[in-house]
Amino acid sequence: MNRSNWGDFLLEHAQVLSITVFFVACCALFATLSTFFLGPGNLLNLLRQSAPMLIVATAMTFVITTGGIDLSVGAVVALTNALAAIALAAAWPWPAAVVAVLAAGGLIGAVQGWFIAFQRLPAFLVTLAGLSSLRGLALLMTQGYSIPIAPHGWFLDLGRGWLLGVPVPSLFALAVAVAGFVALGRMRYGRHLVAVGANPEAARRFGIPAGRVILSVYVLSGLSAALAGLIIAARLGSGSSNAAVGFELQAIAAVVLGGTSLFGGSGTVLGTILGALTVAVIENGLILIHVSPFLTQIVTGAIILLAVWLNTRVFARLTASRKRS
Repeated sequence: MNRSNWGDFLLEHAQVLSITVFFVACCALFATLSTFFLGPGNLLNLLRQSAPMLIVATAMTFVITTGGIDLSVGAVVALTNALAAIALAAAWPWPAAVVAVLAAGGLIGAVQGWFIAFQRLPAFLVTLAGLSSLRGLALLMTQGYSIPIAPHGWFLDLGRGWLLGVPVPSLFALAVAVAGFVALGRMRYGRHLVAVGANPEAARRFGIPAGRVILSVYVLSGLSAALAGLIIAARLGSGSSNAAVGFELQAIAAVVLGGTSLFGGSGTVLGTILGALTVAVIENGLILIHVSPFLTQIVTGAIILLAVWLNTRVFARLTASRKRS
């Protein structure tokens, strides 16, 4: 590979490479500050705890690639978390409860997606309304209390189980991430997402069903949030309307950190995986070195600001400079 090709390669993958370097730097920093960070127990715990966010962030990559946003994912996680506990407390068979909760998540995504795709309402406003109303519905259903979940078959294994020495939630996250990577990078559907995000009107003129594509990403977002809600309910052994507070901020941070443009038209699931793991490492590392957990929110906000700045300024200038040369 000659110098020009190397330059093209580095420019094309600059955002993923930058988050890779940042992820490795974070791991090195916390490994130095805490002897427990690289312990097998802590690493497996980190993977298990980051699984719900990685699942939601993968679907959020699709949403943001189309130029949208979903601020309701944390509320959907809380609502489906509570629904799972209520259904199991009512003696539903756990497979039926799982199917019902996933269907509820998909339906919520479909309703929001319909308003965005076919009524042309701004995604920010639609999902902001969802954030408020769905969290309120979860509070109403639970009356603000945590609902315990008794052992029901294998339900608790969704959040606590192990398979071949790996936490089951991590395997769910891996399956979702691989499916997302293939869909976005190797399938026609992924090309449609990018086209719609880059220019919805041009995509329509080329015969791409832009409305259905946009609707689909919000359905996937709802499904992923419901799956995350089930995993969290199974891990904690309870359902609570207070679950996943600030979850939407973490998911968006992971996606933007990974190099997906907030303005649509480009996305990378590999970058999102690294972004999600980076956010999880920061949270885990700060706890291990006994820093106030409230500092995590400050760090996450600063990371989003830095990522947006890099997306809109630094990498745009690098691209323009490369094209001129």
